[in-house]
Amino acid sequence: MRDAAFTVYGFVRIGFTTEAAGFVEWMKNYAAKHVRAGEKLPTLFTIHGESELPETTLDHWEGYRGSKPVRIGNDAFRQYQSDIYGELMDSLYLYNKYVGPISYDLWVRIRRRLDWLCENWMKPDEGIWEMRNREEHFVYSKLMNWVALDRGIRLADKRSFPGDRAKWLGVRDQIYEEVMTRGWSQKRHAFTQFYGSEDLDASILIMPLVFFMAPSDPRMVQTIKAILRHPRDGGLTSDGLVHRYPAEKRIDGLPGEEGTFNMCSFWLVEAMTRAGQANPEMLEQARLLFERMLGYANHLGLYAEQTSAVGEALGNFPQAFTHLALISAAFNLDRTLDAQQ
Repeated sequence: MRDAAFTVYGFVRIGFTTEAAGFVEWMKNYAAKHVRAGEKLPTLFTIHGESELPETTLDHWEGYRGSKPVRIGNDAFRQYQSDIYGELMDSLYLYNKYVGPISYDLWVRIRRRLDWLCENWMKPDEGIWEMRNREEHFVYSKLMNWVALDRGIRLADKRSFPGDRAKWLGVRDQIYEEVMTRGWSQKRHAFTQFYGSEDLDASILIMPLVFFMAPSDPRMVQTIKAILRHPRDGGLTSDGLVHRYPAEKRIDGLPGEEGTFNMCSFWLVEAMTRAGQANPEMLEQARLLFERMLGYANHLGLYAEQTSAVGEALGNFPQAFTHLALISAAFNLDRTLDAQQ
């Protein structure tokens, strides 16, 4: 569902409104049929709308260059990933703004989801990185819960839809205050991965992208600078490539080495681009990082999920997340550079 929401955004951003409309129709007609009132939104779906995909290991396959186990299915369907409400609401808000008005019947379903979120946002979850060994109060999840309510309020006001605005507004503001107090580390001078943690997480770079925080806010600038440091200095960036979180700890419960996460590298470019509107030096740095990232695509211009320390493609290939982040970073960097001329 998270990928679907970002896909709608990507289509809208590059003017593919017919494709965006088709994707929203899929979410509405296929995915929604397995969403039950009073229950959490399923994390993932098949193209036919089924939401249970038990994970199976294919022991008779050795995997690419011996990278077994080879799996089909995805046990993440059992997880609670509360951030997906934010991505979904943001994409529907943009769809209503740039493609076509959503229907009243769809709004009724959205309204129920917002009411449900108001009662459940305070629960821990497995987060965007699908932790297999823990639930935490992930800062990314909380800020995306804020996005869900913020876009719901905006959509209701834009279309004069009925809804419990007072409750949504109160919870939205409560989430904001909590993130600013419990998600901020005075020790690191940065937002951290989850409440009580001192570790950085590159997903926080999405804050200015979803208008949770001004890109030039001192806390955001400090977080960007913290992420820009080399991992040996407590940061997440190595030669312009960004780890999603400290790689050496592998807190996600999975074995093996972690490469840099290409989506996060493009999120860094866009966060720096937005901050660079008031800081020409940071804008130039964003441009250089973007051009460096272009060099890690293959001969077809495609990216994997991750890049190794020697520039090798790792993980899922091609990775939709990476290309959607590329579209957004390219669009905003181009627009900002044009405005500076």
